[in-house]
Amino acid sequence: MKKNKLSLLCCLIGTLILLSLTACSSDDDSENDKPEETLIPISVKGAEIKVGETTVQTLLDQGLEVTWMDENYEKIPIDPDEQLDADSYYTGGSLWLSDHVFAHISLATEETPVPMSQAVIARLEFHIATEEDETVLNQMAFDGVPVTELTCEKAQEMYPDWSGNEVMWLKYGLEYSYSLNFDMSTGRLTQFTVERKYDVDWNGTGQTN
Repeated sequence: MKKNKLSLLCCLIGTLILLSLTACSSDDDSENDKPEETLIPISVKGAEIKVGETTVQTLLDQGLEVTWMDENYEKIPIDPDEQLDADSYYTGGSLWLSDHVFAHISLATEETPVPMSQAVIARLEFHIATEEDETVLNQMAFDGVPVTELTCEKAQEMYPDWSGNEVMWLKYGLEYSYSLNFDMSTGRLTQFTVERKYDVDWNGTGQTN
Protein backbone atom coordinates (compact mmCIF):
# COMPACT_ATOMS: atom_id res chain seq x y z
CA MET A 1 0.00 0.00 0.00
CA LYS A 2 2.80 2.43 0.85
CA LYS A 3 4.48 1.67 -2.47
CA ASN A 4 1.25 2.35 -4.34
CA LYS A 5 0.83 5.68 -2.54
CA LEU A 6 4.41 6.61 -3.33
CA SER A 7 3.94 5.70 -6.99
CA LEU A 8 0.75 7.73 -7.16
CA LEU A 9 2.50 10.71 -5.54
CA CYS A 10 5.33 10.50 -8.05
CA CYS A 11 2.87 10.40 -10.92
CA LEU A 12 1.05 13.47 -9.62
CA ILE A 13 4.30 15.38 -9.21
CA GLY A 14 5.38 14.41 -12.72
CA THR A 15 2.03 15.51 -14.14
CA LEU A 16 2.24 18.88 -12.39
CA ILE A 17 5.74 19.45 -13.73
CA LEU A 18 4.62 18.55 -17.25
CA LEU A 19 1.63 20.89 -17.02
CA SER A 20 3.86 23.68 -15.73
CA LEU A 21 6.30 23.23 -18.60
CA THR A 22 3.44 23.15 -21.09
CA ALA A 23 2.01 26.37 -19.67
CA CYS A 24 5.39 28.10 -19.90
CA SER A 25 5.77 26.90 -23.45
CA SER A 26 2.30 28.21 -24.31
CA ASP A 27 3.16 31.59 -22.81
CA ASP A 28 6.33 31.75 -24.87
CA ASP A 29 4.42 30.79 -28.01
CA SER A 30 1.77 33.43 -27.35
CA GLU A 31 4.49 36.06 -26.98
CA ASN A 32 6.07 34.93 -30.25
CA ASP A 33 2.69 34.84 -31.98
CA LYS A 34 2.00 38.52 -31.27
CA PRO A 35 1.68 40.33 -34.61
CA GLU A 36 4.54 42.64 -35.49
CA GLU A 37 3.70 46.07 -36.88
CA THR A 38 5.66 47.44 -39.77
CA LEU A 39 6.98 50.93 -39.08
CA ILE A 40 6.58 53.02 -42.21
CA PRO A 41 9.40 55.55 -42.68
CA ILE A 42 9.02 59.12 -43.91
CA SER A 43 11.74 60.94 -45.79
CA VAL A 44 12.09 64.73 -45.56
CA LYS A 45 14.96 66.42 -47.39
CA GLY A 46 17.01 63.24 -47.16
CA ALA A 47 16.35 62.67 -43.45
CA GLU A 48 14.61 59.38 -42.70
CA ILE A 49 12.06 59.79 -39.93
CA LYS A 50 10.66 56.81 -38.06
CA VAL A 51 7.98 57.98 -35.68
CA GLY A 52 8.64 56.54 -32.24
CA GLU A 53 12.37 56.17 -32.93
CA THR A 54 13.83 59.26 -34.61
CA THR A 55 14.91 62.16 -32.39
CA VAL A 56 14.62 65.89 -32.99
CA GLN A 57 18.39 66.03 -33.45
CA THR A 58 18.02 64.14 -36.75
CA LEU A 59 15.86 66.96 -38.08
CA LEU A 60 18.25 69.62 -36.86
CA ASP A 61 21.25 67.83 -38.36
CA GLN A 62 19.48 67.99 -41.72
CA GLY A 63 18.98 71.74 -41.38
CA LEU A 64 15.20 71.45 -41.05
CA GLU A 65 13.27 74.25 -39.36
CA VAL A 66 11.52 73.11 -36.16
CA THR A 67 9.56 75.69 -34.16
CA TRP A 68 7.08 76.21 -31.31
CA MET A 69 4.33 78.82 -31.15
CA ASP A 70 4.75 81.48 -28.49
CA GLU A 71 1.91 83.15 -26.58
CA ASN A 72 1.40 85.57 -29.50
CA TYR A 73 1.12 82.67 -31.97
CA GLU A 74 4.43 83.59 -33.50
CA LYS A 75 6.72 80.74 -34.41
CA ILE A 76 10.06 80.65 -32.63
CA PRO A 77 12.95 78.20 -33.14
CA ILE A 78 13.11 75.41 -30.60
CA ASP A 79 15.86 75.36 -28.02
CA PRO A 80 17.55 71.95 -28.48
CA ASP A 81 19.07 72.23 -24.99
CA GLU A 82 15.78 72.85 -23.19
CA GLN A 83 15.23 70.08 -20.63
CA LEU A 84 12.06 68.04 -20.99
CA ASP A 85 10.42 65.99 -18.24
CA ALA A 86 10.58 62.21 -18.16
CA ASP A 87 7.63 60.13 -19.39
CA SER A 88 5.91 63.12 -20.98
CA TYR A 89 4.27 64.03 -24.26
CA TYR A 90 4.74 67.49 -25.82
CA THR A 91 2.57 69.03 -28.54
CA GLY A 92 2.62 72.38 -30.30
CA GLY A 93 5.69 71.98 -32.49
CA SER A 94 5.97 72.47 -36.24
CA LEU A 95 8.35 71.24 -38.92
CA TRP A 96 8.59 73.52 -41.97
CA LEU A 97 9.59 72.88 -45.56
CA SER A 98 7.93 76.03 -46.89
CA ASP A 99 5.15 78.42 -45.92
CA HIS A 100 2.61 75.96 -47.38
CA VAL A 101 4.17 72.58 -46.61
CA PHE A 102 4.61 71.82 -42.94
CA ALA A 103 3.91 69.27 -40.21
CA HIS A 104 2.48 69.53 -36.74
CA ILE A 105 4.90 67.63 -34.57
CA SER A 106 4.62 66.03 -31.12
CA LEU A 107 7.49 64.77 -28.98
CA ALA A 108 7.74 62.12 -26.28
CA THR A 109 10.26 61.32 -23.57
CA GLU A 110 10.82 58.05 -21.76
CA GLU A 111 12.22 57.14 -18.33
CA THR A 112 14.65 60.02 -17.87
CA PRO A 113 14.57 63.78 -18.56
CA VAL A 114 16.35 64.69 -21.79
CA PRO A 115 17.15 67.85 -23.75
CA MET A 116 14.66 68.56 -26.49
CA SER A 117 17.15 67.49 -29.16
CA GLN A 118 17.00 63.94 -27.78
CA ALA A 119 13.21 63.74 -27.50
CA VAL A 120 11.60 61.22 -29.82
CA ILE A 121 9.18 62.27 -32.56
CA ALA A 122 5.87 60.77 -31.46
CA ARG A 123 3.52 62.17 -34.09
CA LEU A 124 3.75 63.91 -37.45
CA GLU A 125 0.79 65.46 -39.24
CA PHE A 126 1.92 66.77 -42.63
CA HIS A 127 -0.10 69.32 -44.59
CA ILE A 128 0.72 69.52 -48.28
CA ALA A 129 -0.35 72.34 -50.58
CA THR A 130 -0.62 70.58 -53.93
CA GLU A 131 -0.05 73.87 -55.77
CA GLU A 132 3.36 74.15 -54.09
CA ASP A 133 6.43 74.00 -56.31
CA GLU A 134 7.21 70.34 -56.96
CA THR A 135 10.86 70.91 -56.10
CA VAL A 136 9.64 71.28 -52.51
CA LEU A 137 7.15 68.40 -52.67
CA ASN A 138 9.73 66.06 -54.16
CA GLN A 139 11.80 66.46 -51.00
CA MET A 140 9.21 64.35 -49.18
CA ALA A 141 8.42 60.65 -49.44
CA PHE A 142 6.09 58.27 -47.63
CA ASP A 143 7.35 54.68 -47.48
CA GLY A 144 9.82 55.45 -50.24
CA VAL A 145 7.22 56.95 -52.59
CA PRO A 146 7.44 60.70 -53.39
CA VAL A 147 4.30 62.46 -52.15
CA THR A 148 3.66 63.73 -55.69
CA GLU A 149 3.23 60.11 -56.81
CA LEU A 150 1.26 58.79 -53.83
CA THR A 151 -2.29 59.03 -55.17
CA CYS A 152 -5.30 57.43 -53.52
CA GLU A 153 -5.27 54.67 -56.12
CA LYS A 154 -1.60 53.90 -55.51
CA ALA A 155 -2.08 53.88 -51.71
CA GLN A 156 -4.87 51.32 -52.06
CA GLU A 157 -2.57 49.15 -54.16
CA MET A 158 0.29 49.46 -51.66
CA TYR A 159 -1.83 48.87 -48.54
CA PRO A 160 -4.74 46.57 -49.46
CA ASP A 161 -5.34 45.67 -45.79
CA TRP A 162 -6.05 49.32 -44.84
CA SER A 163 -9.54 50.79 -44.97
CA GLY A 164 -11.11 54.00 -46.26
CA ASN A 165 -12.52 55.50 -49.44
CA GLU A 166 -11.59 57.81 -52.31
CA VAL A 167 -10.54 60.65 -49.99
CA MET A 168 -8.80 58.79 -47.15
CA TRP A 169 -6.92 55.57 -46.51
CA LEU A 170 -6.42 54.51 -42.89
CA LYS A 171 -4.59 52.00 -40.71
CA TYR A 172 -5.06 51.77 -36.93
CA GLY A 173 -2.61 49.24 -35.53
CA LEU A 174 -1.77 48.10 -32.02
CA GLU A 175 1.02 50.63 -31.62
CA TYR A 176 1.02 52.79 -34.76
CA SER A 177 -1.69 54.56 -36.72
CA TYR A 178 -1.54 56.00 -40.23
CA SER A 179 -3.92 58.20 -42.19
CA LEU A 180 -3.61 59.46 -45.75
CA ASN A 181 -5.94 62.17 -47.08
CA PHE A 182 -6.47 62.95 -50.75
CA ASP A 183 -8.03 65.61 -52.94
CA MET A 184 -11.24 64.13 -54.34
CA SER A 185 -10.90 65.73 -57.76
CA THR A 186 -7.22 64.94 -58.41
CA GLY A 187 -6.53 62.00 -56.09
CA ARG A 188 -3.36 63.71 -54.92
CA LEU A 189 -2.11 63.50 -51.34
CA THR A 190 -2.97 66.59 -49.27
CA GLN A 191 -2.26 65.39 -45.73
CA PHE A 192 -0.85 62.39 -43.91
CA THR A 193 -0.41 61.50 -40.27
CA VAL A 194 1.82 58.97 -38.56
CA GLU A 195 1.44 58.45 -34.82
CA ARG A 196 2.74 56.10 -32.17
CA LYS A 197 0.73 55.46 -29.02
CA TYR A 198 2.40 56.37 -25.72
CA ASP A 199 1.53 55.76 -22.09
CA VAL A 200 2.96 58.98 -20.65
CA ASP A 201 2.04 62.14 -18.79
CA TRP A 202 -0.28 63.97 -21.19
CA ASN A 203 0.17 67.28 -19.36
CA GLY A 204 3.29 68.13 -21.31
CA THR A 205 2.53 71.00 -23.69
CA GLY A 206 5.88 71.57 -25.33
CA GLN A 207 5.43 75.32 -24.98
CA THR A 208 8.49 77.31 -24.00
CA ASN A 209 8.21 80.03 -21.38
